[in-house]
Amino acid sequence: MTTIQESIQQKLESAFSPLHLEVINESHMHNVAEGSESHFKVVLVSDAFKGERLISRHRQVNKVLAAELQGGVHALALHTLTPEDWFDQGGKTPDSPPCLGGSKQD
Repeated sequence: MTTIQESIQQKLESAFSPLHLEVINESHMHNVAEGSESHFKVVLVSDAFKGERLISRHRQVNKVLAAELQGGVHALALHTLTPEDWFDQGGKTPDSPPCLGGSKQD
């Protein structure tokens, strides 16, 4: 059986032919059951984003992942970059902030 993480990975690879792709399950950082696949960080570097505004890049990804977003995926942190963006950032993206929702609020 394919996990949600694997499905996301496969769909993005097929749709964007990325130069770099990371699909990170960050569910453990949130107030969800152990083993959940509900919160993901995606780092997607592709020539397909050249000349596209950030909102357009995100819409393209959201369209490809429509089934996952309508299903169990609650949050999707997107870092959609051109190869030039990726190089300029030193091949790094910011860490996701800690979850402060649910029972983790002070």
